[in-house]
This record gives sequence, structure tokens and C-alpha cells, in this order.
Amino acid sequence: MTTQLSSLFTQVERAFEPVRQVLKPVLSEPTLLVVWGVVVLFSLGGLLWDLRQRNQALPSTMKGVWSLVVLYSGPFGLAIYWFAGRTQITRDSLWRRGLRSTAHCYSGCGAGEVVGILLAQAILGLAVGWVAAITFGFAYTFGYALTVGPLLQEGVVFWEAIKDALYSETPSITVMEVVAISTDLLLASQAHVGDVLFWASLAFSLSLGFLAAFPVNVALVYAGVKEGMKNPAEMGDASPSNGHGDGRATTD
Repeated sequence: MTTQLSSLFTQVERAFEPVRQVLKPVLSEPTLLVVWGVVVLFSLGGLLWDLRQRNQALPSTMKGVWSLVVLYSGPFGLAIYWFAGRTQITRDSLWRRGLRSTAHCYSGCGAGEVVGILLAQAILGLAVGWVAAITFGFAYTFGYALTVGPLLQEGVVFWEAIKDALYSETPSITVMEVVAISTDLLLASQAHVGDVLFWASLAFSLSLGFLAAFPVNVALVYAGVKEGMKNPAEMGDASPSNGHGDGRATTD
């Protein structure tokens, strides 16, 4: 399996060599990483202020989801929260539901990808095939867990929760991680944890994964495969959540 992954990666790497030649010098620039880090911190601060001052009614799980989204993608993630995740949105829509569903998936899968890359590539120094396989495994595990956990808290039996997660989340996770992990390895498969390229490529690939998974989630919500996250505007007058459940409810 890992040999096949390595062979496939080599072929893809050759095909995308012109793109790599353009992006690697840019993502290896220390100033870019420093500026990006500052922007992310300001974005995260803005999010946390808004959650505390104006959106305490959001479930604690979704507060955590949005915090991870902004941590991964900075102002891009904050813009998504502002458009689709606040109780102040004036009207819900399929696109907003798709963004919230993608954000929910992204928060768990992104954490799994970061853990997988750090473990397999940075710590263990494994070959590309093993890095890809282990990172996919962590991404699926974290992504499913973020769906199964809240369902169990709501009283859904374990095997039903697993079935629901596999059915509703697999297409989104697969597309997201194929794009994200492939991009990261194409750009930084030889980078070390102390290299600017290692971290810049990871941040860049995570955001690309979100963009790739968004239309998939819109289609899944539209088809009824995923219910989508609850309209936050309906929580505007509610008391703060105790953290149980993830808001997975229809908005219709």
C-alpha cells in the first residue's frame, strides 16, 4: 500500500513540478511566515472577542470549531465565521449551511492532519507513502470523532453514531484530505520541522483542503445526506450552551 502511494506521489510530483518551482520559494520566505502568524493571532483575537461579547449563545462545540478554523486559516477562517457562523446573520442559506458543515469537518480533519504530519514526517522521519497513510488515518479518526462524540452525548447509540459519521462525513473528509495532504507533501515532503517551508506549506494546504471540500458539503447538504449545522441566528436569544451536542439540526 505505502509503496503504491510512494509511486503515485512520484508521478504526481513530476506532473506538478512547475507549480512547485513557483510556490516553494514563496512559502520558504521567513518574513511571510512571521506576517502570517501575526495576522492569524489578530484574527483569532477578533474571533474570541466576538464570541465572548456577542455570540455566547453558540454551542461550545461550535466555538471550538470556529477557533480551530481561524487558527488554521487566519482571516480566511474569520471571514467564513462572520458570513455563516454568527447569531447576527440575517438569513440562512444553503451556502451558509455548506460553509458551517465544511468548517465542522475541517476543524477535526485539520487537527488530525497536523498530528499525522508532525508524527510521521517531523518526528519519525518516515517515507512519503507512510507519511500519507498515517496522516490520512489521523484525519479520518479526528474527523469522525468530532461527529460521533456529540451524537453520543445526544443519546445516539454507538453503532448508529458510527454509521452516521461514515455515511455523512466520508466524502467530505476524503476530498479535503486528498487535496490537503497531497499539496503539503508535494511542497514540503523533504522539509524538517524547523524549516519555514514545513509550517507554511501545512497552513497553505489546510486552506486548500477547505476550498476543495466546500462544494462537496454543499452538495451533501442539498441532497439531504448531511443535515447541516443549525442556523446560529436561531440561537441569538438562547442561553449559552452547556457544550452538549454540536448543533447538527436542520434549518428548514
